[in-house]
Amino acid sequence: MSNNGSLSPADVEWLLTDRSASARAETVEKIAGGIVDAGFSETERREAEEIFRILVNDAEVLVRQTLAETLKSVPDLPHDIAKTLASDIADVATPMLSFSAALTDDDLFEIISSKSDLHQMAVASRSVISEAVSDKLAESGSEDVVATLMQNQGAEISETTYEKVLDQYGDSEKIKEPMAHRATLPITVTERLVTMVSDKLRDHLVRHHDMSPGLATDLILESREKTMIGFIKDGASHADLVRLIDQLHANGRLTPTIILRALCMGDVDFFETAMAKYSNIAVANVHILVNDAGGNGLKQLCEKSNIPGGLQEIMKVGLEVANELDFDGTPGDRERYRNQVIERVLTHFQDSFDGENVDYLIGKLGHNASAANKAA
Repeated sequence: MSNNGSLSPADVEWLLTDRSASARAETVEKIAGGIVDAGFSETERREAEEIFRILVNDAEVLVRQTLAETLKSVPDLPHDIAKTLASDIADVATPMLSFSAALTDDDLFEIISSKSDLHQMAVASRSVISEAVSDKLAESGSEDVVATLMQNQGAEISETTYEKVLDQYGDSEKIKEPMAHRATLPITVTERLVTMVSDKLRDHLVRHHDMSPGLATDLILESREKTMIGFIKDGASHADLVRLIDQLHANGRLTPTIILRALCMGDVDFFETAMAKYSNIAVANVHILVNDAGGNGLKQLCEKSNIPGGLQEIMKVGLEVANELDFDGTPGDRERYRNQVIERVLTHFQDSFDGENVDYLIGKLGHNASAANKAA
């Protein structure tokens, strides 16, 4: 390349005739750099592109690697050049698959369907990945490929794809851990994920500690409920809550205690919607019943749903606090609400329980209710 940055005939001649792979690679880098740095005239750029079309088939891997590495970030790289390099062996293709904006989703579909795990992992590491490409990776990729996808916060992943991944890789910590740490997750996926992790923890407790499976399950259920409410409190639309509640109910996990925990965190929407599902009553009617000034409506609702008296009492206190507080979601609102519920519940029950917080009370009442139901 001449001193002024233009493409010289000598450069081209040397590139096409020199038998040294390292020398050709160096010249490739110089010419490709002219495109990257916008140092070429339009004519010179076209000449360079024609040279690249020859070099994408160079017998030396080093030359093709250098070409791919240098051209990977060129946004307007001719599609045929990008596609040929992306379809090469993994050592050549990886830079293009990981970075090139010249590749279309259709190109990526083809690569995923026909190339190696290394190719797929390169696709899975792109800074932006569409839902369609993510789905194709989840469908075709290995555990390592899917784990790479889950680690990529720039990947758009649909709820259907998440479900597909959990169906296939529900036992893989390599996949579940990065999935759990994604910035956003559909709440129904979160509920499934919490359940899977909890089941493993339960098995660990039974195997490694002097604990009965029944006690371990009770602890896991409590942990799972608290975790789920933690996700809900971060914000969910009413439609999300309905879908979550339907899923909890379908899987036998919509319990009076998880409904109560949501109320004690200030989530009246979840409480009313869940009670409607649990009791098979319209949400509008549940709203009327729980807001009955005389308090008989809540009692009737709980009796219809076979919710024991102790839990009813905490629900009553929680609803009273909810009606008194201006809960608007500002920082600290949930903590203030929860603290007031705890204070009111402890005052209401006085010395009936030794617990220091409402979690203990809920767990204690839930355990008592379970024992009573078994005895019956």
